[in-house]
Amino acid sequence: MKRVSLALLFLLGIIHIATSRSVVQDTLVDFDDVEFTDGQDTAEATYMDVPDDVVFTDGQDTSEVVASAGHADASDQNPQTLWGIFIAGIIGGFAAFLMPCIYPMVPLTVSFFTKQSGTRARGIGNALLYGLFIIVIYVALGMLVTLVFGASALNEAASSAWFNLLFFVIIIIFAISFLGAFEITLPSRFVNKMDEKSNKGGLLGLFFMAFTLALVSFSCTGPIIGYLLVEAVSKGALLGPAMGMLGFSVALAIPFMLFAFFPSLLKEMPKSGGWLNTVKVSLGFLELALAFKFLSNVDLAYHWRILDREVFLSIWIVIFGLFGLYLLGKLKFSHDSDVPFLSIPRLFFAIAVLSFTVYMIPGLWGAPLKALSAWLPPSPTQDFNLHQARLAGATPQASAGIAKKYGDLFHAPHGIDAFYDYEQALEYSKQVGKPVLLDFTGWSCVNCRKMEESVWPDPQVLKLLKEEYILASLYVDDRTKLEPHEQYVSEFSGKQINTVGRKWSDLQQSRFGVNAQPYYVIVDSEGNQLVPAQAYNEDVSNYLNFLTSGLEAFRANRP
Repeated sequence: MKRVSLALLFLLGIIHIATSRSVVQDTLVDFDDVEFTDGQDTAEATYMDVPDDVVFTDGQDTSEVVASAGHADASDQNPQTLWGIFIAGIIGGFAAFLMPCIYPMVPLTVSFFTKQSGTRARGIGNALLYGLFIIVIYVALGMLVTLVFGASALNEAASSAWFNLLFFVIIIIFAISFLGAFEITLPSRFVNKMDEKSNKGGLLGLFFMAFTLALVSFSCTGPIIGYLLVEAVSKGALLGPAMGMLGFSVALAIPFMLFAFFPSLLKEMPKSGGWLNTVKVSLGFLELALAFKFLSNVDLAYHWRILDREVFLSIWIVIFGLFGLYLLGKLKFSHDSDVPFLSIPRLFFAIAVLSFTVYMIPGLWGAPLKALSAWLPPSPTQDFNLHQARLAGATPQASAGIAKKYGDLFHAPHGIDAFYDYEQALEYSKQVGKPVLLDFTGWSCVNCRKMEESVWPDPQVLKLLKEEYILASLYVDDRTKLEPHEQYVSEFSGKQINTVGRKWSDLQQSRFGVNAQPYYVIVDSEGNQLVPAQAYNEDVSNYLNFLTSGLEAFRANRP
């Protein structure tokens, strides 16, 4: 029973991986500049101004989307982003409750409400106010981040290499803190002053009591709060920091209020002990692994080739391998207690972590690892890939004799013969008489990787992509500079278009009125859309029907 909390923590971490990243997308895209210059007739198109806080997010099923810029609605994606941040905040709040700086304070705090409030009704009222003040304090922190940085700065943080590198360093520091190297604390003089004011009684006393909890527990909650704020800022959503802190504070406040309502539950609480530090160190391992996703995003967008897929996997294999050894008691950190025996829950979670580690090992030779496809760098970044070689086969590419623009920077998965420039793909379509599948994607788009690893490898889908279509993969968050003569000012947004990613994001918004990735559009050799577009949907039969209908429409429209 005492280590049930450790199980809860690990499950919450897994849920965080499975939900927050699959709902929203980490993107490096710069959203301030977009324009369309594909030569199509746009006389009837109704353009809209691009909001300063527009964000690229992973698309959901948009089979009924009308391909008109006048129908674009960036706000449709925003609720998903905010919900993902809110859920991550709730997970972080429950994890923070299990920290050594908070968990032991529960009986003392609850006794204040049950014994010193006089009556049960007053005690419950004080507990509700205490929980409310916790929520107010943390939400105010989130709002402060938004007010200090502003919407434009949040977008810049989401798209800037320097910000993402800073996020990587910050989370690494937080992880090292959780592992026990040092503690991040606030000045004791400030904490003591707040504690003195909490003794005044009344509403003001309750407020400072909640504020003191936030200050005293900062050494444990600081890294969690920091990671949540970094995650929220990296999404570029204006209300992201506030939503993250709302979820965090609600999850943190609920247990205090619940135990105040039902004090008898305190007897069922596991006693404080060394297991609390185990929870803290476990979070440190998780944060250490998650930090490398930020570095990977920057590495991919700028083509540094530091964190290729096998390098990223090697780092994660080592981290989770050490995590498993720690749970088995083979590693010990400075604040850890002696483990005289291995408890059954700890054994089972060690088995889970080590099994996850073993699962990743075949990925070093190119195994798809579909469960992690949203997190890993794209498979074409891997130098030695047996799985890719099997899918590619020995058949030479039909366009092997063509010097593909940006072909040295981008590589399609599964041996698909792809182009990476819109105009060049249309020109080749005219030569071979095949429709073009526009794949608006991104280096940091988690759902793009899911589609590429879960849907595209299907034999029927892959056959159509290789034999019946011209694939044009257009990366909206790539930072490769355009040649000086290719740079222009967008007629759509009035902003400077000077990178490959901005050019394709400009095309997607101005032509199709959508800013979500992945986004798939089937066009003919003149760039005319043939069937309703598709976005993120892992239903293979749906995607197969989409490709089949596009092929039929193309053949029906041919003279």
